[in-house]
Amino acid sequence: MKKIDIIIKPFKLEEVRIALSEIGITGMTVTEVKGFGRQRGHTEMYRGAEYTVDFLPKVKIELVVPVDKLDEVEEAVIRSARTGKIGDGKIFVTDVEQVVRIRTGERGASAI
Repeated sequence: MKKIDIIIKPFKLEEVRIALSEIGITGMTVTEVKGFGRQRGHTEMYRGAEYTVDFLPKVKIELVVPVDKLDEVEEAVIRSARTGKIGDGKIFVTDVEQVVRIRTGERGASAI
């Protein structure tokens, strides 16, 4: 099993959710986060004063999927989240040793 952390622009969340559900991914955790990468934030004007916004709003999606679904998930996210501009986001993939469904005690892939 693999854990996938996806960081994207907030306005792309619905497109990514639809793309994932089209390939059979139903469970996910979504968190509103702030951060920056190469774009290093941006400058804004407020009441005549210029200030720098270092941390930009992003959305973090967390999924646990079987290994055989990994490539399909990555492709769906890239296709639905890409704008072609800096700050489109990242996909991080890590190994998951065990999953346990608390309600039933199921373990492994059946607990996803």
